[in-house]
Amino acid sequence: MAKDGNAALAGRRRFLQNLAGGSAAAVALAQSWTAHAQGRRAAEADLDAGKTGYRIKRITASSLSTRGDFNYGGVKKTMGGGGCYVEIETENGTIGTGMTAIVDTNAVAYIINTAAARAVIGMDALRNEEIWNRLYWMLAPRGQTGLAGHVMSAIDIAVWDIKGKALGVPVATLLGGARSKVPVYATFGPANFTIDELVAVATAMKAQGIVNLKMVVGNGAIEARHDAAMDTIIEEDIRRVAAVRMAVGDDVNLMVDGNCGFDLPGAERLVRGLMPYRITFFEEPLAQNDVQLMAQLRKRTGISLAAGQNDTLAYQYRDMILAEAVDYIQPNVMMAGGFTQVAKIAGMAQAFNVDITNGGAGALQNMHLHAGLQNGGYCEWHLPWMTFDKIIYKNMPEPVDGFLTIPDVPGLGIVPDEDAIREAAKPPRRGGGGSGGD
Repeated sequence: MAKDGNAALAGRRRFLQNLAGGSAAAVALAQSWTAHAQGRRAAEADLDAGKTGYRIKRITASSLSTRGDFNYGGVKKTMGGGGCYVEIETENGTIGTGMTAIVDTNAVAYIINTAAARAVIGMDALRNEEIWNRLYWMLAPRGQTGLAGHVMSAIDIAVWDIKGKALGVPVATLLGGARSKVPVYATFGPANFTIDELVAVATAMKAQGIVNLKMVVGNGAIEARHDAAMDTIIEEDIRRVAAVRMAVGDDVNLMVDGNCGFDLPGAERLVRGLMPYRITFFEEPLAQNDVQLMAQLRKRTGISLAAGQNDTLAYQYRDMILAEAVDYIQPNVMMAGGFTQVAKIAGMAQAFNVDITNGGAGALQNMHLHAGLQNGGYCEWHLPWMTFDKIIYKNMPEPVDGFLTIPDVPGLGIVPDEDAIREAAKPPRRGGGGSGGD
């Protein structure tokens, strides 16, 4: 006991000696924290006064059109691509970039350059909610969808790129930093590929470690119904899916995408014909993403459905969830209001335990969403769209063993090729949105 008491006394003496000897260090530490707090309050005051140096001084939008080389699995084709590229510059010279697609990109660029730019120039780029709110009440005050959502998306992505650069972290970190890499699925099979081409590309993707694959079905079935019988289109789709499933085996998740191309009877016949081939989900099977009919299709067949890549306002996702129309919602930051709104949509989905997954391409932007949020899902590696991205970006990351790693650099982590963008912006320009619609 005496020995324990002596040890305790010695310990108290050492503590008091260290405290006395370290008083200068303690004072210095306190002064450092005081200075830090004062600096933080000054920075907050500057932010409130809009003196951050991140006031927007320039916004430019360009409608881009490219011709790129598709080369996978020995299948070589020249493919067109396009999108609306947005660049925002702040007073201190920081530049952020954004993108939107699957729309008339000439029209979007015109709206941004003539209307949206005037509304947000002079605003602080770090205040993404304030910018989003101003654009909403200017472009969609009565809940209008369409071009307004694309305009807001492209600008919002660029704003978040600036925020990441201002704070020195990737956008995924700003959103929460849930993970450093995201799983991908490859959209490998456009409707105009032959069965042999589909098989070749699908097996090449599997060999690269991508075991989640998506192909297009329908080939505009409703639009083409007067030129070709729906049953003929459906039978061909079943043959195409069967061939791919046989080639890749049962250890691959296989999805199909109808691009809103079927009516309910046609979609149901196709689903029943595909049942032997274990489809993970059927994306956007029905015209107009009809919520009530998707709910019927899901209940009648038991197929898992995904939709939402082209929807632009949050209430559209709410309606899909409440109607039990989908198993996966697919908000895309390029169309659904950028990171600012899509993060809220993802939170709503999480409250209902509905999964989110990427649709509509834009992997280089959407990877940050799915890496940043706790309930992030798969990112779409859209092979035709990537031919476009490879042209306009210098340092595009590539999936490794089925995962895409977030670049450990501030902002979006992608570097635009200015020469390529200038070339792609030259007339004549496509009015459509490129190849991201599959």
